[in-house]
Amino acid sequence: MTTVLIADDQPLQRFGSRMLLESQDDMTVVGEAANGSEAVRMAAELHPDVVLMDIRMPGLDGIEATRRITAAGDRTRILIVTTFDLDEYAYAGLRAGASGFLVKDAQPEELLAGIRAVATGDAVVAPSLTRRLLDAYVHHLPADPTAQDGTSEDSRLTSLTDREREILTVIGQGWTNTEIATRLHLAESTVKTHVGRILAKTGSRDRIQAVILAYDTKLVQPS
Repeated sequence: MTTVLIADDQPLQRFGSRMLLESQDDMTVVGEAANGSEAVRMAAELHPDVVLMDIRMPGLDGIEATRRITAAGDRTRILIVTTFDLDEYAYAGLRAGASGFLVKDAQPEELLAGIRAVATGDAVVAPSLTRRLLDAYVHHLPADPTAQDGTSEDSRLTSLTDREREILTVIGQGWTNTEIATRLHLAESTVKTHVGRILAKTGSRDRIQAVILAYDTKLVQPS
């Protein structure tokens, strides 16, 4: 059973999400938060598998709430649900530790699939789409305080093998596991093993965070 916390300042939005999620046999809503502060507190108390996080909320916004929840080191993962065509802050949310984002006008089955994907440790946004979105908004992202000044190797890369560095680079370029396997002449199971090791060695929560890392460390340059 996947447990979900809904964080949104609009009661109707929370109600609709709850009705959808509780119609599923494998999901249950453990709480609702009307702002970021409530979301942080309830996530710490309830330890949900997934938080559906709005960005624009009174007081503590969804980005800072995401940062605090992920910084706590719990297993909870964040799925940002936002008005994409207006809200570039979604990208800051990804940097803060969110595992993906969806638009609020997504189809119900897309939201359900997104929750299931995030709950199992996957990223919601397709790798190729992630690349295009980050390319479009990379200059609007806040500076990463852990990034190096360019005069020395980023410490997050030092433990990677040459093959792992190569795979991290193409992950940042938007390649899927199948594409990596085909183009680099590897078994897909081998690629998955490499990806898992890359995430563990670099401290990346999921594939989206690995893409951001590839940008931060200049392995990938914006188009």
